[in-house]
Amino acid sequence: MNAKTPPSGSGPQNSDTDASAGTPSGDRIAKVLSRAGIASRREAERMIEAGRVRVNGEQITSPALNVTPEDKVTVDNTPVGAPEPPRMWLYHKPAGLVTTARDEKGRETIFDALPEDMPRVMTVGRLDLNSEGLLLLTNDGGVKRKLELPSTGWLRRYRARVNGRPTDEMLEPLRKGITVEGENFQPMDVTLDRQQGANAWLTVGLREGRNREIRRAMEAVGLTVNRLIRVSYGPFQLGELKIGEVEELRRKVVRDQLGLELEDPSGTATKKPTGLRRPPRRKPGGFGGAGQPGLPVQRGEDDEPPPRRGGGKAKNAPRGKAAVGKTAGKAGGKASGKPGARPTGRPTGKPGPKPTGRGPKPRR
Repeated sequence: MNAKTPPSGSGPQNSDTDASAGTPSGDRIAKVLSRAGIASRREAERMIEAGRVRVNGEQITSPALNVTPEDKVTVDNTPVGAPEPPRMWLYHKPAGLVTTARDEKGRETIFDALPEDMPRVMTVGRLDLNSEGLLLLTNDGGVKRKLELPSTGWLRRYRARVNGRPTDEMLEPLRKGITVEGENFQPMDVTLDRQQGANAWLTVGLREGRNREIRRAMEAVGLTVNRLIRVSYGPFQLGELKIGEVEELRRKVVRDQLGLELEDPSGTATKKPTGLRRPPRRKPGGFGGAGQPGLPVQRGEDDEPPPRRGGGKAKNAPRGKAAVGKTAGKAGGKASGKPGARPTGRPTGKPGPKPTGRGPKPRR
């Protein structure tokens, strides 16, 4: 069944409610454009309303239209190809980049910083300008929509450095749910990890992603967030991914975690770097310092320096003359050859011991 296009002059028609045709086959045009990586569903609907999309050569202005693989769809006179298998990437967003395709203030976006060989991707959720850490990217609008739905309920975990001295009494309203400027925030998982001078490190977990939610909630209890790092999004971890790096997930991981049916689930879109190490285990009491999982390698002015490693002598190692005696060998320290060396047979110029006629003394 080909796409149903509205008759000329009759205005947009919803093919889903067309009783004479029954239930149409295919998918909504906005969904098809989203699956093909052209734009998100909302952006695709705006493109359709702007008259930029044609189906089988006819311009459409309403997203209430189903299309099948046999239909020819173009955007700005460019054919839309078949959708690729769903792919996902992990991206370590630096602070100072805007999570949007275009910025009205002319600020640099994450898409300006992505590698040039990346296909067209969309972000799953957002991180604000001054936040950093894990950002999920995908080429599939359906995957984006699924991960952003509140019903998915995946826990997003952050590490927040706040100015102040938080106590359990201060954090309790966040754990129960707080109302900020008439907006209700769901209960957060908040843990105080350590106090570091005038700042403290917290672990914050939430299941919704409202605009500046953590910063606004902390301000409501008298704390100011001066650094915010997202370290996980559901089952996906930031790990040791460096700032600005991108890593594609294996197709099998995408299939298993999202419950998708892939035509070729055995392949790998891009293998992980072979030199990638597992994130170190977090030490008890340690949090927020350099080398901890999910944190950038560089240290801030409030971070403690790492402990010194190496450079010391081994325990119980010989020192001074004892060390020299060990290397000189036994028997008065006169043996200078290597252990097991063959005798050279050369005379030394010194007379040997006089024969006494006695046999060798038995060993005691």
